[in-house]
Amino acid sequence: MAETIKIKINEQEFEVDKGARLIDVCREKGFGIPSFCYYKDLELQASCRMCLVRIEKMPKLQTSCTIICTDGMVVTTQSEEVEKAQRAMGEFLLANHPLDCPVCDRGGECELQEIIFDWGDVEQRFSENKNAQPEKYLSPIVANDPQRCILCKRCTRVCSEWMGEDAIEAGNRGVNTVIGTYGGWLNCSECGNCIEVCPTGTLLDAVYRHETRTWELEQTITTDTYSSDGMQLSLGTRGGVVHRIVARDRYVNGLNGEFLDIKARFAHGFVNHADRIKTPLIRYKKGGKLIPATWDDAISFAAAKFKEAGKSVGVIASPRLTNEAIFTLKRFAAEAAGSDNYAVSERHDLASVFDNLSVPLCSHNDIRFAKTILLIGGEPEEEQTYTAKQIRQAVRNGGAKFICVSDTPTNLIHQAATQFIHINEDSYDAFVLGFAGEFDDAILGKLGVEKAEIDDLATAIGQTEGDLIIMIGNNLSPEAQAVLANAAATFGSETRRVLLHPLPLYNNSVGAHDMTDGRMTVEEAAKNSKALLIGGSLQDPSVLDGKDFVAVQELFETETTAFADVIFPAASFAEIDGTYTNNAGNVQRVRMAIEPVHQARSDWMITAAIAREMGVELIDDLSASAVFRSIADSVPAYAGLRYPALKDESNPVQLKYGLSGANDLSVQVALLRKRIETMPDEGTKITSTPRIGHKLFRLTTMTSKTPQFHLLANGNPKPENLLVSPIVQFNPDGTPRAEGRAEAAAVGVADRVAPGKNY
Repeated sequence: MAETIKIKINEQEFEVDKGARLIDVCREKGFGIPSFCYYKDLELQASCRMCLVRIEKMPKLQTSCTIICTDGMVVTTQSEEVEKAQRAMGEFLLANHPLDCPVCDRGGECELQEIIFDWGDVEQRFSENKNAQPEKYLSPIVANDPQRCILCKRCTRVCSEWMGEDAIEAGNRGVNTVIGTYGGWLNCSECGNCIEVCPTGTLLDAVYRHETRTWELEQTITTDTYSSDGMQLSLGTRGGVVHRIVARDRYVNGLNGEFLDIKARFAHGFVNHADRIKTPLIRYKKGGKLIPATWDDAISFAAAKFKEAGKSVGVIASPRLTNEAIFTLKRFAAEAAGSDNYAVSERHDLASVFDNLSVPLCSHNDIRFAKTILLIGGEPEEEQTYTAKQIRQAVRNGGAKFICVSDTPTNLIHQAATQFIHINEDSYDAFVLGFAGEFDDAILGKLGVEKAEIDDLATAIGQTEGDLIIMIGNNLSPEAQAVLANAAATFGSETRRVLLHPLPLYNNSVGAHDMTDGRMTVEEAAKNSKALLIGGSLQDPSVLDGKDFVAVQELFETETTAFADVIFPAASFAEIDGTYTNNAGNVQRVRMAIEPVHQARSDWMITAAIAREMGVELIDDLSASAVFRSIADSVPAYAGLRYPALKDESNPVQLKYGLSGANDLSVQVALLRKRIETMPDEGTKITSTPRIGHKLFRLTTMTSKTPQFHLLANGNPKPENLLVSPIVQFNPDGTPRAEGRAEAAAVGVADRVAPGKNY
């Protein structure tokens, strides 16, 4: 239990934790203190001078963000003296700030606007011309209006501490100080967190810019459909259209705070895209055309074909679907088709980890406050971005040791690693075998590392007092993952807790594992089936070649739907209720923000309707909550859970998976040894660092529906005119666009600052 002290705030006495920061304590106790530069869990800036308070026995007003509470401290937050000082600071902030709230995208949720409005009549005694600068673009998705900047430097600290990139920084001095980037163009991971934390309209979402007013948007709390980290976000919708996504804490206080990555924040163009499948489609004969059909006709057609196939029916689910959809697909195979041919189209199956868990999974908060983090394989800065952010902050703000074992010098290694064990290419199996057993000369030779490096690793682990987190990359073989998960417990001690953190690729990879106990591989399920029902798309659709009948539930026509005899239009994550399970074992709600577009339906509804036509009722009560109830009654880790228990996004429910103890993995160890024997004695090392965004910017079925991603995927070319949107100046392949270039060139600074024009 934390030690407590007593302090007095505005004549009221409180008992608080020793070492607590004064501004946090005052706010927790209901005493509002304005601030702009202060941001919890970031390095202190103390530049806005708005959080001034009077502290007894101190000669002048103090910034409460820099003060640690001490026993007996007497604080005054509200007085004529304090208010006068804060009003003066507000006046300084408005000296150069344009009063263009009616045309600013932040109008209605601007922190500067709110604080000034709270005070009412702030004086404006400065008559000098404002230091006006034109609006411009810093990248295809980040716009900048520099004259609105109040130099709180939240964006620069977030870029440094959260992302480790230092892509944005303050330039010049005094009244000429501006926030910008080297060369005037952002070449970074384009996370947009600088936009999120900006208290004014200085940094803007160029994907959403000028679409709506913020107060017109309905906010719906849901879960990211891309990353396995399970980031919580708020969908801003109006009139059945998703206009923007934020993690702003006024709407949601999830496990990720205000952090999001580029895909979670900006890649939502697919939801309302014109290419969405609008109606069910039927291909009445092989090689024929897909013909639009009614739902009744499509359901009847599919049900008849599945009945005809008897028990030769297979089901394959995408790990992007909700738990409810995957669970219903499995029940369809078992109860409607009487088949055990079901699989998940997962690139890296998680069974080897969860079947051999010897220690619990960690939470993302555990990562942030861990003492030592060991990452073996994987590239979380590109695939599990919130995990990477927690690692960077654990090192920078918490003093953690971060040891990375990889065959590639990734960007995260350059940003945060305290030790980098650079192994030979594709030699992870050798490292895991040595780590779980002993690093003999043969294994060290295969790895291409020195004994001293392994000794340093052993010393770092041995000196750890607190949490040791072992992260399992998705590029480890199933046998290596099993051995590592099984050996983790051996590194614990009385003063050291060991936790595991797998790094799956997809938003619901863990949930898909939980829902499909006893599943086959995709190849086995396809081989054993004449007819297949597929939720989503496959990694390798060629396994469908030659099948008698294929039905696919999808949002868009893909390589998988090219094999389909029936296509059902599925609803996106913004149009459904359900749950995902993230890589920490947190079960999180997905909530309907808009009605399904066109004739789309939830995946589990489509599956249940086909089963009903076959004479089998999979779900008694047609609601997502009823499906989840069935999950809780059938899957041990989810026992007793209900939707109301999942409503607190700031405190997500973490599943308690059974620990297996020490399993006999002699077969897996033998396979690893055999594989290691075939490795070259003189392996090669990868020395080049992959470019930032090489996976984040990748064009997929969903991300390709947001135009800005095409420019990022094609090198993020810098336009000649930063005042005009890059997507006007470039073709999707990154080549300059001939059409419109003259118009873009004609736009100059004067068009943006001259009264009566575009100001």
